[in-house]
Amino acid sequence: MAETIETTPIPGLVVLRLAVHGDDRGWFKENWQRERMTAQGLPDFGPVQNNMSFNATVGVTRGVHAEPWDKLVSVANGKVFAAWVDLRAGDSFGATYWTEIDEHVAVFVPRGVGNSYQSLADNTVYSYLVNDHYVPGIAYPAVNLADETAGIPWPIPLAEAELSEKDRHNPRLAEVTPMQPKRTLITGCNGQLGRALAPLFPDATLVDLDELDLTDPKALEAWPWQEYGLVLNAAAYTAVDRAETPEGRAAAWAANAAAPAALARIAARRGITLVHYSTDYVFDGAEVEGGHREDEPFAPLGVYGQTKAAGDLAVGTAPKHYVLRTSWVIGEGHNFVRTMAKLAADGVDPAVVDDQVGRLTFATELARATQHLVTSGAAYGTYNVTNGGRPRSWADYARRVFELTGHDPARVSTVTTEEYAAGKDLSPRPLHSTLALDKLAATGFESADADSALADYVAHLG
Repeated sequence: MAETIETTPIPGLVVLRLAVHGDDRGWFKENWQRERMTAQGLPDFGPVQNNMSFNATVGVTRGVHAEPWDKLVSVANGKVFAAWVDLRAGDSFGATYWTEIDEHVAVFVPRGVGNSYQSLADNTVYSYLVNDHYVPGIAYPAVNLADETAGIPWPIPLAEAELSEKDRHNPRLAEVTPMQPKRTLITGCNGQLGRALAPLFPDATLVDLDELDLTDPKALEAWPWQEYGLVLNAAAYTAVDRAETPEGRAAAWAANAAAPAALARIAARRGITLVHYSTDYVFDGAEVEGGHREDEPFAPLGVYGQTKAAGDLAVGTAPKHYVLRTSWVIGEGHNFVRTMAKLAADGVDPAVVDDQVGRLTFATELARATQHLVTSGAAYGTYNVTNGGRPRSWADYARRVFELTGHDPARVSTVTTEEYAAGKDLSPRPLHSTLALDKLAATGFESADADSALADYVAHLG
């Protein structure tokens, strides 16, 4: 295990001083000990392959090459002079660090940091533990070993060292195209939430069912997951009433449970951060003082809620996950607020349920909370996300929409959920959908007031 872990001028590149146990017979060390090393601060980078490199003579020099995976480098026999150049896009591009590595030292090298090694003894063997597999046909950044701006003080002058022909002709640092960060994937990009997420993640890959069917194992297998570090899964089956039919039930379980489970397996294997969106429908709507909390046991009333609860549990198996539980989402597209505004304008006087109570969640607020959680270093887990303020009934919100659009709110009459559902083939609805926001607030996020957000939304309705 590591006795110490030391930082370097290259962000994320750390040096481990290893405990080596030896006697007259030789030596032994724990080159990688997941539990102990991660407890000391080494990233849990999920290695999948161990490679060995043999340098027959003093002076063999390799590099400087950057790869799109993390690696832990150590020596099995001999000694190397090792140097690194940060080839990642960003402020640290071009930063350098070098040290000697023998059996007492290991170095964790993040994705995109260029590696180079010069053997200082004959028959040197060094190993590197990596967390992804080589993909043929893809070119990775490299920089010339002799680049003056890197200024690497090679112990053995490069004119006397043994280099490959390719390494002799790598570009200068000023000519290198930096390695870009891992990408973000937004699924369900055409839905209300997907459209709200896109502006906050402008470099994201946007996909809907046509581009990536999350229920198709072959499509998932073919997707280039090695390029992604964050997945925002805004795809879902949301036809609550249709989910009670045989066809709808199958579709809901596939989209809301099986697909998130598949994403969770991929995220766990690849070290991806997975953000998934849940619903108040995982609860039975019993009145809870202060609102439903994140750790409350599931008690869904219908198929939709059952499938979403199953998806929540599946996503929770991914080490890096956020489940954002929300309610009463309002975004771009068909929604309750737009319906009420149209009824008001058309002279229709609706009867709206007054015994279902909760808070509106504007899709922009849900997207803002997503951005906050993934960029602030908030602990992984489940968070309730809605707009803030006093909980109201659907009828209260309907009256407010009428008022905001210049119509008499008294035109909205009320009806109970039971009366509204009479004679209709509807899925049961939770009556109390208010979600407690304390956990989210503790991360430094201030939820915008639902009433104010509603006024802004109505003001911009076309």
